[in-house]
Amino acid sequence: MLGAVQLGLLAACVVLFVPMGMAGWHLSRNKVLFFSGALFITLAVGVHLTPYFPSVSDFVTSVSSSSVNVVVDDRDSCVSLLHEIVWEVRPRRVFDFELNDNNNSVNYDKSWSWKRSGSVDSCEFQRLKRYDVSVLLNGSWVVIAGDSQARIFALSLLSLVLEPEGMESVKGSLFKRHSDYHTVVDEIGMKLDFMWAPYVTNLTSLVAGFKRNRVYPDLLVMGSGLWHMLHFTNASDYGFSLGLLRSSVTSLLPVSSEFGNDEAVAVSASVRSPHLFWLGMPTLVNSMLNTKEKREKMTDLMWGEYEREVQGSGMLRQFGGPLQLVDIGSLSRNCGIKCTVDGMHYDGVVYEAGVQILLNALLIESHQRL
Repeated sequence: MLGAVQLGLLAACVVLFVPMGMAGWHLSRNKVLFFSGALFITLAVGVHLTPYFPSVSDFVTSVSSSSVNVVVDDRDSCVSLLHEIVWEVRPRRVFDFELNDNNNSVNYDKSWSWKRSGSVDSCEFQRLKRYDVSVLLNGSWVVIAGDSQARIFALSLLSLVLEPEGMESVKGSLFKRHSDYHTVVDEIGMKLDFMWAPYVTNLTSLVAGFKRNRVYPDLLVMGSGLWHMLHFTNASDYGFSLGLLRSSVTSLLPVSSEFGNDEAVAVSASVRSPHLFWLGMPTLVNSMLNTKEKREKMTDLMWGEYEREVQGSGMLRQFGGPLQLVDIGSLSRNCGIKCTVDGMHYDGVVYEAGVQILLNALLIESHQRL
């Protein structure tokens, strides 16, 4: 007996060649019409024969699947390249007698750009301008919580959505000592809350409040560590607090078990989980710290121990956690001592780079392109 493939081929030959022969006999004087008819019939037969050749279907399916995988892999690899930044720090062109201190950061111009390489170039990172940021954050509720590092980060973000004349009043209000700050950018409907939270326990309470009230920001940026290092100087205690924070943060996600937290309660499907970022501690220049207590307690060794606790806590996405890192530590270290006046707080350009990293990460996560 003839198999299905053989019958299909026989039928194809009948369907293809009989009409073509008849068309050729009748249309021999019109070659254009003849070849058009032949092409139509060939395509029709090809469509009907496709089910008889599973390898063709499998090939098409495999190509489609591999294309999807390539996109996903590219997205993940681009996130890992966001901190591939190079700095240019050069003296300002002024006469020596105008300089108050040759090592003062105000005497240097700083600029940054993403490293030029094939892999980084392929990600097409963008330095977003005011209009682009306004589109990306339109209607968003942004919460930035932490110490003075987070406060400067909030200032850098606001400078991208507000006009320069509006920033002067913001600086006066935002930098009130140890206080919260709230503002709404009416033009784009963006609400920004800075929450003074110098300790990890403050951050845990903040996250617990979101969960309790069932109200969640669209973007949550957190960072803490410097105050704990100065006033407690106990890395293991800091790490324990990070573990509690991680458990609280994972409860904000739709599928908390993805991060190994079986006790967490999943957020309702109708609630969109926030984009989560961790603001890393800056590199400390011990000799430039402005008090003896800071120089004694906030040593390079202690800074390294605190960094290891962050990595070991499972907080960061790169170690299986829920928060994407904005690595102020690497940005400040690579900018160098010419970018800080007190060894702890860096020039605005460092935090500007961090903001651009965050915004590009948002574009990647949300599959957007401006």
